Amino acid sequence: MTTTKLGGWKATIAVSMSNYIEAGSIIALATSLGLWQEYFGFTNLAVGLVAALSANAFGAALGAMIGGPLGDRYGRKFIYTYDLILYMIGTAFVIFAVAPWMLVLGVILTGIAVGAGVPVAWTYIAEEAPSEDRAKHVGTAQFAWSLAPALVFLFATFVVPLGLLGSRIVFAHLFVVAFITWWVRRGLSESHTWKKSDEERRASEATGIKRRNYRELLTSSTNLKALFFLIGVYALWNLVAGQMGIFMPRVYETAGVESATQQNLLQVLLWSFTVLATWFGFMRYGDRVDRRLLYGIGAVLGIVAWLLLVFAHVTMPVLILFAVLWGVSAGIGAQAFYALWAAEMFATRYRASAQGVLFFVARIVVGLLSYWFPTLLAEHGVPFVGMIMIGALVAALLIGVVGAPDTRGKSLEQIEEERYGKPVPRPARTTV
Repeated sequence: MTTTKLGGWKATIAVSMSNYIEAGSIIALATSLGLWQEYFGFTNLAVGLVAALSANAFGAALGAMIGGPLGDRYGRKFIYTYDLILYMIGTAFVIFAVAPWMLVLGVILTGIAVGAGVPVAWTYIAEEAPSEDRAKHVGTAQFAWSLAPALVFLFATFVVPLGLLGSRIVFAHLFVVAFITWWVRRGLSESHTWKKSDEERRASEATGIKRRNYRELLTSSTNLKALFFLIGVYALWNLVAGQMGIFMPRVYETAGVESATQQNLLQVLLWSFTVLATWFGFMRYGDRVDRRLLYGIGAVLGIVAWLLLVFAHVTMPVLILFAVLWGVSAGIGAQAFYALWAAEMFATRYRASAQGVLFFVARIVVGLLSYWFPTLLAEHGVPFVGMIMIGALVAALLIGVVGAPDTRGKSLEQIEEERYGKPVPRPARTTV
């Protein structure tokens, strides 16, 4: 029993590192965008384009649409064995970038790798987790996602005097983490839930029935309701978090904090509270209390944080309070619940494909705003962009509280039977 539990946690931690690498990539780019802008002479629109192509937006969106179906067809291990090789190649281009095309190519490749890996990682963790501790295991991915910005912003603070060389060093540390993670993952087993589903798929195909994952996913009313619900929860929240992840130093600068060190330390504070809230909030209580209540508390705190930034007289104490409120909100809020619900609300045979679609939509939404965000911030200021953020957060709050599923403590098989009936709706028959 003990060995099984240790093995499960080893797999959870190793696969969760996708989230560390994803968030680390976004923050590494966020802390270096100004330096790259100066080095290459980029305009604000060019900076927005680089951000839009990154792991924060379009790059990850493309990777998700590739990785999701491959993860359902060839297994979860297939993705998390090879995605980090692509990630390391992309990171190397950024580390050694001496021309704009090298930076852009590196950013795109790392984005694709992240997009392919993260949804499958969330899927794998949920499938391997005990039913009574699923939120705790999924929360580990959220913990890693939160820890990366806290550490990377702190790291970036120490290397500020080195200028662009310091930013290259930050990316180099991500390369090392990716290599170690890739090496550890090589010894992990395939998801038992996926293997059982794959055996059923092979048996169906042997009798002339071919499964078409995307067709089934996008034509079933049960799936469409889940997709729209999760888009409302995650895409709207991530519209805000995506801009904050990569542009928050610019927001602080526009609000009057000109010191790069102070900007980074505010972010260290914010993400430290996200780490704490994930550990003591979501991981401890996500399997024990009403999830609708926990989600609602996180969503409200995020709205209050942005209301302060928009309507209060911005001083350093206000910014510190903003960082604390948003940090706690992010730790128990939309992303953690999205990762949990996205794994619970879809059948195994297209669970990763569904997450790929959702991740794709969310990152496209972020990318569209990211392209214009630096210009909107420079021309209209924090109150203007802040109202956009508040509107998205209010919508995500209402959708999440109203539509939260009752899945706590149930096995994935039980949830699938409740949602789809038994047997699961039969896929379309094709001629062989």
